[in-house]
Amino acid sequence: MSLSLSNVSAREWISKTREGIKPWGEFISTSKFKVPKSVKPVPGRVMKNIEHFQSNYMFVFLGLVVFCVLTSPMLLVAIAACLGACYIISLKNAEHKLRILGKELSVGQQYAVVGVCSFPLFWLAGAGSAVFWIIGASFFFIMLHASMYMTPDEQEAVELEMDEVV
Repeated sequence: MSLSLSNVSAREWISKTREGIKPWGEFISTSKFKVPKSVKPVPGRVMKNIEHFQSNYMFVFLGLVVFCVLTSPMLLVAIAACLGACYIISLKNAEHKLRILGKELSVGQQYAVVGVCSFPLFWLAGAGSAVFWIIGASFFFIMLHASMYMTPDEQEAVELEMDEVV
């Protein structure tokens, strides 16, 4: 998959994120989930897991975005209408500039008009509630995983406890 981004820092960030993806088998390994014995180790566990699985959590977030958009038909129609209008603007401006009352509108101004006109459509489609649902669901699932997944240090301690018992 090739990326044709003009911004160098965006390309670097995407390649760094793709390289940072941990194996999904490791990410969902149920043997590494354990409820902490107290609240004290939770903040450290969360910070280490967020650093370790940052790229995987990004994909969890993107998966929730796709799920939310695909399960909301009106939102899907609103996004398609907005993107369609932007595509038409790009096609029309390739031929000639748009003039209204003798004044030429720049491409940026035309996109601004599409944004202003699509705002009521997104409001009716429930885009605001979708955004907050995505934020809440992402926070819940990521924090649940990060707080229950044992760090490598904790895994070694559990293994030592098991060896002592045997």
